[in-house]
Amino acid sequence: MGITLSKGQKIDLTKTNPGLVKAVIGLGWDTNKYSGAREFDLDASAFLVDAGNRCQNDHDFIFYNNLQHPSGAVVHTGDNRTGEGEGDDEQLIVDFSKIPAYVDRIGITVTIHEADLRNQNFGQVSNAFVRLADEATGQELLRFDLGEDFSIETAVVFCELYKHGGDWKFSAVGSGFSGGLAALCRNYGLEV
Repeated sequence: MGITLSKGQKIDLTKTNPGLVKAVIGLGWDTNKYSGAREFDLDASAFLVDAGNRCQNDHDFIFYNNLQHPSGAVVHTGDNRTGEGEGDDEQLIVDFSKIPAYVDRIGITVTIHEADLRNQNFGQVSNAFVRLADEATGQELLRFDLGEDFSIETAVVFCELYKHGGDWKFSAVGSGFSGGLAALCRNYGLEV
């Protein structure tokens, strides 16, 4: 069991874990079931951004329709449309040795697919978490449980990995957005 973080906390990754080359970013959640409800489909994404907090092109946006960055730095392991089962619902693999020099930060987000159409929001999601494990050893290094801070939001930035000097750090963000994936794309400088 790794370190448990609170919202707003930051922690060294590569400096305090010098052997860490590839990290598994596991994201999980439960949805509150109620009668007549439509199924939830939550989706993890990663935005590779420069120092201006902007993606340089569409390839810097990793999601269910673009599973791998051209550099191989971030790979999405696939879309879980139901969120059923224990443990991680979706995963991203980050290879620190392959991150392009222009990338200053990687935003790790989760959105609710067709949230407005389905009348769904993160107020109906519980037990949301992000964890980071060393891919080589499987050891969980840290975990951030998001809590129940959301009501109308349809997208959440769970965490960010960011460059500090020559090292990478982890920031427990937990920041919600209304407007779903489109709002996140605009936030990170992509045309919708």
